[in-house]
This record gives sequence, C-alpha cells and structure tokens, in this order.
Amino acid sequence: MSRQRSSGDLLADRRYAYAEACLSEDDPAGAAEMAEQALERAPGYAPAWFLLGRARETVFGQSRDAADRRAALAAFGRALDLDPEDALGSRLHLAALGGGDALAAITPAYIRALFDGYAPRFERHLVDELGYCGPALMVAALDALPRPDPSCAPQHFPNGLDLGCGTGLMGRALAGRVGRLAGCDLSPAMLALAGRTGLYERLVEADLVTFLAAEPAGSADLIVAADVFIYLGDLTSALSGIARVLRPGGLAAFTVQSPQPGESGVVLGADGRYAHADTYLREAAEQARLVIAEMRPAAIRRQRKSNVPGRILILHKHLIEAGAMDATGQP
Repeated sequence: MSRQRSSGDLLADRRYAYAEACLSEDDPAGAAEMAEQALERAPGYAPAWFLLGRARETVFGQSRDAADRRAALAAFGRALDLDPEDALGSRLHLAALGGGDALAAITPAYIRALFDGYAPRFERHLVDELGYCGPALMVAALDALPRPDPSCAPQHFPNGLDLGCGTGLMGRALAGRVGRLAGCDLSPAMLALAGRTGLYERLVEADLVTFLAAEPAGSADLIVAADVFIYLGDLTSALSGIARVLRPGGLAAFTVQSPQPGESGVVLGADGRYAHADTYLREAAEQARLVIAEMRPAAIRRQRKSNVPGRILILHKHLIEAGAMDATGQP
C-alpha cells in the first residue's frame, strides 16, 4: 500500500529510518545503502523504493553519471508499480529525470496525501513563512476592474465557487462579497479546516474538473482558484468546465506561476509546480471562449527568501458572436 507507515518488518523499518536520516544529513550514498538493506527484508515496501530513488537521484545530481540516473529511474519505477495511484509522487521524480510525462506528473493521490499531511501547519507555513498573499491580490484585482460607478461598493456575487479551497483562505478574503460559496478540494483534512470557517454552504471532496462537471451550467457568478493551477499542467479541461458553469457575465479569477524567461507552454519546474506561459494561457482561454479581462504580474509567495513570479488572471464570460472578437477581447 502506498500510504503504509510500516513495512511490517521491524528491522526493515529501522533501516528505512536510518536511510531517511542519512538523506537529511546529505549522505545520499549512505541513504541508498540503508534503503537497499531495508528492501532486502521488505521488497514490497513502496516508500523504501521511493526513498532509494531519492537517494540515487541525489547521487546522480552530484555525479551526472548515466548509471546513477538509470538506478534512480528504476527505483522510482518500482515504487510506482507498488503505488499505482502515486500518493508518494514518483511520477514527479521520473519526469524530472526525463523518464515520464511532465503534464501527468502530479496526480490527485499525490496532492491528497501531500495536503492531508500539510493541513495542520498549512496556514502558518504558507502565510507566515512563505508570505502567501494570493487571495488578497485576487480580490484587489477584482476590485480594480472597471465598474459603471466606481464610487459604489465592490461587486457582490450571488453564487461563488472556490476550486481547491484548502483551509478557506480564499473564502475569508471573499467574505461579504459572495452570497453563497461552495468549495472543493482533494484533501479531507483541508476540507475539515475550511468547514470550521463557516463560510462555505457546501464543501465537496473532489478534483476541480470533476467538481465543475457536477455543477449546473450557468450557475456561478464567480469562480476562483488560488494557487491551485500550479498543480495542474493542462488547463484545457479546467477552463472548459469553468466556462460551462459561469453564467454570462460571470468572472473567473486565478493565479498561475510564471515560467523562466525563454520558456514556453507549460513547464514543470524543479519546485514540483507547473508554470504557464502567457501565450499558452491566451490560447487556452480562447479555446474555452473566455475573455481575458486582466492579466497582471504578481509575486504570490516567496521561496528560499525570493519572490516567486506569477500572474493573476481574471476571465470574463459573455455572449460572443462568432467571429466578433477573440479571447483577448480584441476584434
């Protein structure tokens, strides 16, 4: 089982613990040796294969020896065989080593396991340590949109959807601006914390594409996704679902991570997150028949004490006559 906490063999578990300690102390060769000893006693223990892969991957990063790369690929491949839903995240490492499909590298099972474990310290780490401010920046971008009477109160949305709602940070930022708010997330632990806010009329454990598919067409006035699309490579299905569920005149707001200069399309970064280039976003919005009302640069969070470049996008759905204008709002 991918989430098994023990191999079932006390000595194997002890060697696995030693391997983890070696890797944390920058001794990947020692970690690999201990992981291999654990696997001699418990060859079906997926976490030990995954740990062996991480150790071999680190060795390869130092040696650049093709044999070390092959050893890492083999270990991650074996871990994936034993953990086909990939709660461990083997596909991410395989893709980083050039041995897998980058756009399929982040699986729902991995996200669920990641955030279930992260939930208790999520807000403290994200806000206090990483300086996360995505929800506030998204609300500010919504408020900055042209309105018939700028002196009026900020726009109110009768029905809103919060995709990947997490612990409810976006819901708090929207408090008083949305009449009824529903949210979805893959992590039950995160949903439990979101439920405590009292801000959500409904909370659903589901990936965002599945969640959108179950919502009535033309039922939402606002759909938000804060720091969610960094875990989704191909946005085609997500934007198509958003377009279907938004009412004419409705808005969608979300954040994305920016690729490095010169990179195009969708890029899986070394941080294990996807970055989407502007050209890709424009094409995806056009395909979904959504108009880009705003695309502004924004540092959503920090990583290693540096701002992570990103953008805030606001998309608008309205009735477009065939050939009248494209997804950027231009004739």
